[in-house]
Amino acid sequence: MTFSQPEPSPDFYATPHWCLKQLGIIEPDHQQGGRYQRFREAIRRLSGVIYENDQFFDPLRGEHRDVAFGFLKYSLPIDPESSRAWHFVWDQQWFRFAQAISGSFAFDFELYLSLDPASRRLFLLLQKIFWRNDHSPAFELRQLGINVLGFADTLETKVIKQKLLRTAQVLLQHDIIRLPLGVQDLKGLFEKRSKGVHVVRFERGAYFDQQPQPVAMSHHDSPLAEPLQVIGFDARSIARILSDYKPQLIQEWADITLAAVERNLIKQSPQAYFMHYIREAQAQRTTPPDWWREIRRQEFHRQREDQQEDRRQGSEDAAFEHYLKDEGRAAFERVMSRLFEGLKSAGQDEQDARRNAEYTARVHLRRQFRDEHPEHVQNGPVSFAQMLRHREGSGE
Repeated sequence: MTFSQPEPSPDFYATPHWCLKQLGIIEPDHQQGGRYQRFREAIRRLSGVIYENDQFFDPLRGEHRDVAFGFLKYSLPIDPESSRAWHFVWDQQWFRFAQAISGSFAFDFELYLSLDPASRRLFLLLQKIFWRNDHSPAFELRQLGINVLGFADTLETKVIKQKLLRTAQVLLQHDIIRLPLGVQDLKGLFEKRSKGVHVVRFERGAYFDQQPQPVAMSHHDSPLAEPLQVIGFDARSIARILSDYKPQLIQEWADITLAAVERNLIKQSPQAYFMHYIREAQAQRTTPPDWWREIRRQEFHRQREDQQEDRRQGSEDAAFEHYLKDEGRAAFERVMSRLFEGLKSAGQDEQDARRNAEYTARVHLRRQFRDEHPEHVQNGPVSFAQMLRHREGSGE
């Protein structure tokens, strides 16, 4: 989306509606609010991600390097009903890497949604490989199953192999992979290299013979068009504004105009307000008003609070996952087993029963975890004295 613009910049502005429309996941109006909220939450999570790689190929220097970078920061309107654009700020190093290769990664989203989680991950991995090659490299079975597809590392190798066979069968049915000449079934894809070491190699299927549809965007798809439309401009006026003024100037004064409309600060038409001030700004005879700067300050302050809350929640989540694998493991398996059998007896199929049982068991164990380990609960600060009182009361 960023590099489809006439003047790509690390600062990218767009409404959530425009972003989701480009992704093809617009829903009916009565459901769209929930989609915007999930999009907002996804952006918040992504802003906290740090990518590290000690063998990253730097396209600017033409060599492998040890790197670490984030992806983005953001500044969003506090009011979820606001028509103002969202502000995304790409990490500068990440932006330069992407700009250098002008790369993209597209895949069939409808097919992706029809697959189970493990098949989705393998599909995306092979999509990247089969774009250039007819064969995948030889994947070590446990590394592929655990680190890529997400199988539990406690599983025996033979169990992971069976799971991989089921995943490969799904991809075979969609022609994403095919059996090589002379291979009778999927088991023939696996090779034993040594004791406990098995590898698997996949061959490109007919699915990838289809010509991909190019993703093209015109000026009509500009993310700046929606805010201008909300202000009240028609298609011809929007086209003229997009050609007469720099994108950064349009975005800034569209944002100011919409914020003024939301706060009932405009005594004339929004279109006249916008046109007057963008002309003045282009001639360098005016600057943004103080009240708008205060709004931006509040939004950045809210963003920092959200990020701090995410970090606190992430700390509790990590502690809870460790709890499930260690001291709470037996209790979790016991609760889940009881729920699973009950749901199956009630008529649910095995897959739904297992998924619902796991969810309910996690909710139950989360309560138990918070009761047993108040030091990890992030609903507010927990004093050392509170922790001592809890442990004394429980006899620990």
